[in-house]
Order: sequence, then C-alpha cells, then structure tokens
Amino acid sequence: MSTSFIILIVVVGVSCLLMMVLRFKLNAFIALLITAILMGVLSGMELTSIIKSIQNGMGNTLGFVAIVVGLGAIFGQMLESSGGAHALSTHLLKIFGRDKANWAMVLTGFIVAIPVFLDVGLVILAPILYALSRDTKKSLLYYGIPLLAGLAVTHAFMPPTPGPIAVADILGAELGWVIFFGLILGIPTAIIAGPIFGNYISKKIDLSPPSDFSDNSIQQVDAPPSFGLIISIIAVPLFLILFSTLTDVFVSKNLVEDSFFTQSIIFIGHPFIALLIATLLAITMLCIRRGMSKNEVMDLSVKALGPAGIIILITGAGGVLKQVLIDSGMGKIIADSMTDLSVPAILLAWILALLVRVTQGSATVAMITAAGIMAPIIPVFGLNDPHIALIVIAIASGATAVSHVNDSGFWLVSRYFGMDEKQTLQTWTVMETIIGVCGLIFALIASLFI
Repeated sequence: MSTSFIILIVVVGVSCLLMMVLRFKLNAFIALLITAILMGVLSGMELTSIIKSIQNGMGNTLGFVAIVVGLGAIFGQMLESSGGAHALSTHLLKIFGRDKANWAMVLTGFIVAIPVFLDVGLVILAPILYALSRDTKKSLLYYGIPLLAGLAVTHAFMPPTPGPIAVADILGAELGWVIFFGLILGIPTAIIAGPIFGNYISKKIDLSPPSDFSDNSIQQVDAPPSFGLIISIIAVPLFLILFSTLTDVFVSKNLVEDSFFTQSIIFIGHPFIALLIATLLAITMLCIRRGMSKNEVMDLSVKALGPAGIIILITGAGGVLKQVLIDSGMGKIIADSMTDLSVPAILLAWILALLVRVTQGSATVAMITAAGIMAPIIPVFGLNDPHIALIVIAIASGATAVSHVNDSGFWLVSRYFGMDEKQTLQTWTVMETIIGVCGLIFALIASLFI
C-alpha cells in the first residue's frame, strides 16, 4: 500500500466517524467501532484478523482504563456527596479574601476537578459564584471564568480524570509524567485563561446572577469535612503515583538499588493501588466516619459508575481503532511518512485533536480519535516517557480548544451563566481556546528541555 492510499483510508475513516456522530447521531462507541472495521476492510485485512484486532484492542485498553476510571468516579462521588467541594471553596475564599476571590475560584476549580467531572463541579459550585457576584456587585464572569478555567484545565490535563487517563493508556504514556506535566503546565495555563482573561472579559460583559438565586440554594452540609482532610485525600493518589514514577526512574538509572522496598513503592504507586487506597480513604473518612450508612455508600458507588461506563466503552473503542491501525500495517506506513516531515509530533497530535474537536464537539471523542491515530506513530519517533506525556497534554489541549455550539459544555455554561450564544462564544469559547493554545505552547517549550 502506498502512503497516499493509507492517508486516504484514514481521511475516509475519520470522515465517516464524524458523519455518523453528527448526521446520524450514533453513539461515539458504536461510531468508533464501525470506523475501525471500515479502515481494516479498506486496508485489506482479513475479516478474521479484524475481529481479533477488535478483541485485543478492546481488552488491552479496558484492562487499565476500566479500573482507573471506575475507581476515580467513585472517589469523586464520595467527595461530592460529602460536601467536600464546598468545604474546599469556602476555606480558600477565607484564605484569599473577597478581594482576590477570583484566584480562590481558579484554585478551587483546579483541585475539585481532579476527582470530580467538570459539569458536576460547575453545578456544585455555581451558587457560590452567584453569591460572590451579588455581594461584590462584580460581573459573574469575574469569578466564573477563573472557576471554569480551573475545572477545564484539570479535566483535560490531570489524571485521574478520564480524558488524560484514556490518552495515556492508548499512547503508552507513564501516568506519573502526565501528572507532573499536568501540574507544571496546567497551573500557568489556568492562570492565563482564568483570572487574567476573566478580569478582562468581565469588564466587557456585565452579567448578574440569576434572579431566582438565593443563599438557600447553596448546599448546606452538617459539619462538612475539613480543608486539610479534603486536600490530603485528593493528594494521596497523585503523590503515590509521582513517587512511584520517580522511584522507577532512579532504579532504572541505577541511582537507587532495586530492592523489596523500592518494588513496594512502585507497587503502591501504581494507579490501580493508589486510586484504590484513595477511594477507600474517601469512603471511610468522608462517608462512613461522618455518619453515612453502608447502603448509602453502596448507592453512591453505583450512581458514580453510570457516566463512567460510557467513557470506558468509548475509550475501549479508541483502543480498537489503534489496534486496527497497528495490525493492518497502516500505522507503520503513516509513521514512516511522518518522520520525513518537519512537523513535531506534539504539534501533529494537537492538530489532529483540534480538527476532530471543532468538527464534532466532544472533547472525549477528539482525544480518543487523535490518540488512536498517533499511537502507531509514537514508536517511530523514539520518544522517551516525558516526551510521550507531553503528547498527552498536546492532545488534551487540542481537544479542549474552540468549544462551540456542537459541544454540550457550551450549553451548560450558557445556561448557568444566563448568556446568549454570542456571549458564550466571547467567553467560554475564547477561554477554552486560550487553554488549548497555552497547553500547546507550554508543551512545545517543555519538550526543548527533556
């Protein structure tokens, strides 16, 4: 097969994927599976081989993603239901004061979105935004954009949120490095897209809180968990995974002797174990010890796994697409052709994710599709673990930018902020694009030093 023919197959496959999602409104899971099968047939694979690729791709991907996303969803549900998000935001507002409440909100969003989905975080914290805007007479955007920026950056950049987890698994990235760069690059990105842009746009568009808002709409929780407890529980999986990654690096470079102790650290810091520990801590410290019954905990766990199941299946279908590209030989041909181009792998990954994002709206589908196409290319570039982690950040950035009317997040923000379509484009869409562009720029800069 010629390179031009392979590229044509990929273009046809992605075009069919977009048509199925946009025109025929097929679920992304089904659309990705059909796309993978179509590309396998067009590449000349035997039909039995396509079936094996589907099975292997799905199984290999879900073996990791299902466990991590499932545990992360339960972990986040316990934090949400215990009132932990409100306790966190309230404490940060006391630290920063009303004058710098926008900085408190970006930090709140950044921390809360580690265990909690973006849309859930907005729903939980929106009443606090309304109260701040009412009390200070400032535009709702002055506090809302920083909160949204913090939520969006973490949702895209930081495991254990599903997006970076899925992309990291498909690309074979080391999760510790993804967390490291998610923190290092995510914080300045959130600051630029949050308080800085929020301060500017709030002077252009003056929004008031909804007329039906009252302080009673703020969730009241008896004896909410302490700030220190919430921060400690959220930090546990991040610290364990990072410490495990560093220990593994030290052992591989013979800086530390390989021993039972180092292997134990690596084991405990594996995402499976780290998130299991964090989830058990959340269940025990935030729920059971604070009077929640075992049946309530069980019900919350079941509730959490509903939305997680959809993400898991979509990610598995992305693994199928990757496997078909590899098994058909198309991935190697594409990779060989890419090495002749002067386009950095980070920029290529960002462009792929951005194109899918703009066309069909879903950041998750954009991430999964871009990761599936990039996965066979990665080995040819001979990239190290930190560089692959930066490609994860680049894909997440591209899949975040230019959220518009085909993205459900666009309408969620529009509704909660009381904005029309034009105002939402001027605020939310610009903020998401700032995140996407800053993520790319910072990833390219970081790649110069690794």
